[in-house]
Amino acid sequence: MDRSGIFAGDDPFQIARAWLAEAEPVEPNDPNAIALATVDARGMPNVRMVLLKDIEADAFVFYTNYGSKKGQEIAASGKAAFVLHWKSLRRQIRVRGVTEREEGPQADEYYASRSLKSRLGAWASRQSEPLSSRASLMADVAKVTIEQGPNPARPPFWGGIRIRPLEIEFWADGAFRLHDRFRWTRENLGESWEINRLNP
Repeated sequence: MDRSGIFAGDDPFQIARAWLAEAEPVEPNDPNAIALATVDARGMPNVRMVLLKDIEADAFVFYTNYGSKKGQEIAASGKAAFVLHWKSLRRQIRVRGVTEREEGPQADEYYASRSLKSRLGAWASRQSEPLSSRASLMADVAKVTIEQGPNPARPPFWGGIRIRPLEIEFWADGAFRLHDRFRWTRENLGESWEINRLNP
């Protein structure tokens, strides 16, 4: 298969890590920001920006409050999709797959790496629920600051979501809108990837 050098190799996770590394010095803000898509019980889609925190050997990981709208929708469907787009490089990665929670030492380690205010905020925020006022939120932050102290443990309702892809598509801008697109697909986790070049 004839491939552009930017798609070199058969490991899509390696390519994703390489693209992210290239974006980090040139993308103005949050080069790891992804538009995460889920669906509710009626099949109505939702999409929002979150930060991708890890590209593993066979998965992508972000963190959230499990009680949030996205957390509930992912728990119900077991599926999610996202797009990672870099204007600076004129590239994007699209991913669709199945999900699982990351609630072990890896989640604890990431939580501990966050600033103290962010850790306390995770305890205080009832993410996606109605909020009467900003003042009430700050009062909750003050309360958990006293309760949790200077080294709060990870909340049991907060942790990682791992997306294990069944499909990954890489897109790179081409002259005259003749873009380069390559798609990795597999029917089930653990199977070999089928790789196809797509029309722009």
